[in-house]
Amino acid sequence: MADTKPLVLDVDGTFLKTDLLLENFWAGLGRDPLATLAVSFRHLRQPEKLKAALTGIAPLRTDLMPVNPDIKALAEKSAARGREVVLASASHDSLVKQVAADHGLSDRVFASTGEINLKGAAKAGVLVEAYGEQGFDYAGNAPVDAKVWDHAENVIMVGEQPSVAARLAAKGRNVVTYGGGWRFGDLIKALRPHQWVKNVLLLLPLVAAHEFTWAALMPVLVGIIAFSFAASSIYIVNDLLDLEADRLHKTKCKRPFAAGTVPIGVGMIIAIALGLSSLILAAALNWAFLGIVVLYIATSLAYSLKLKRMRWVDIVVLASLYTIRVVAGAAAGEVAITSAMLVFVFPVFITLGCVKRITELAKAEDDERLPGRGYGRPDRHDLLNVAGIGVFGALLIFFIYTLSPEAKTLYPDRWLLWAAMPFLAHWLIRMVRIGWQGKMDYDPIVFAARDRVGLGVMLFTLSLMFWAAKLWQEWFGG
Repeated sequence: MADTKPLVLDVDGTFLKTDLLLENFWAGLGRDPLATLAVSFRHLRQPEKLKAALTGIAPLRTDLMPVNPDIKALAEKSAARGREVVLASASHDSLVKQVAADHGLSDRVFASTGEINLKGAAKAGVLVEAYGEQGFDYAGNAPVDAKVWDHAENVIMVGEQPSVAARLAAKGRNVVTYGGGWRFGDLIKALRPHQWVKNVLLLLPLVAAHEFTWAALMPVLVGIIAFSFAASSIYIVNDLLDLEADRLHKTKCKRPFAAGTVPIGVGMIIAIALGLSSLILAAALNWAFLGIVVLYIATSLAYSLKLKRMRWVDIVVLASLYTIRVVAGAAAGEVAITSAMLVFVFPVFITLGCVKRITELAKAEDDERLPGRGYGRPDRHDLLNVAGIGVFGALLIFFIYTLSPEAKTLYPDRWLLWAAMPFLAHWLIRMVRIGWQGKMDYDPIVFAARDRVGLGVMLFTLSLMFWAAKLWQEWFGG
């Protein structure tokens, strides 16, 4: 390649492994969702006005955005040889200038304004006007960049476009290709399938009602799939809203959208598809279950948009989202759920919500508030106190339940329920202690599903409850 001509780099998907417009959209949703949706619908067919409007809603930390290492290395090598390295993008001018300043590139940029969307032929026109026909080299990643490559001397292509490359080569262009695209495995990682274990909570009503028939179990299993799809859809939305916060986090910065290993646009499509699939499955079961799934999605969206940043409110919402799963299991299996069960599980989930925050704070490196959250390390003792209240409340409610006529009917040997209480207390206190020590995953229920000691304690506790209900005798004729 010529060493004297300018090297012009596209930004979205080429120099950066992300898209500035979509970054701006999601940052706007996180800061002011109503204003963001309003300008998006108003300027849906006017991309230049949309880009300008979004930049006024939420500022972006472009310095945190993932960079394509190959193109970054090419830019540095070219600059070291005295070449001008220029950014040319359809993104808004103010953001492109930020990116150029972040990485020490030329002050001269070509980008969209409120009057023009600098894309395709429009971009080619301004570059030819500035540098002349074949007076520059150009790096891009999308089919629309072919309109610019037609006027460049050398073609730098990010990602495979065989037909475009062949056509340009036939015209005598020198084509250099760098790796691009995304992997299906990274998309699966974004869905967080390991989090689906939380949806086993839908089985609790069947266990409590001693309903162990296939007729009751099968619809609940379908319900678990529906909730898993809904949860993954919300996880994607949450990650897109938390892009900046995740990039500031020691481990969450590796999440696919924050790291740029999966395009934001792909995530948006998959989130919509999973959400619709969840609603279709829910509607196929019954209307009550569909209503609960809609409530879960709406509550989760409110949590992602606002409530997770509000101290204590977020703990209550987390506990509510766990409890909704229990109610959903009853609706899917069409079994009765007692108020006693709901009153018991809620303080348990309050405790686990506190454990989640305690764990995050235990791993924090300073006393500043966690990115995107309302807590700092000084709040650990308050969270510990609330967790302790949750443990005490759960055990007290469990004991009161054992004295009820309903418990006497379901559990003839109620003394075994009392014998199970110390083990239940041990499990809850152990979860709090491990969270306090920072030795837990960021989600306590996912941790609980992998914790062999904790699983052993819970299985023994359930065994005592089964013996109290004389279920072993029913199943094995004892």
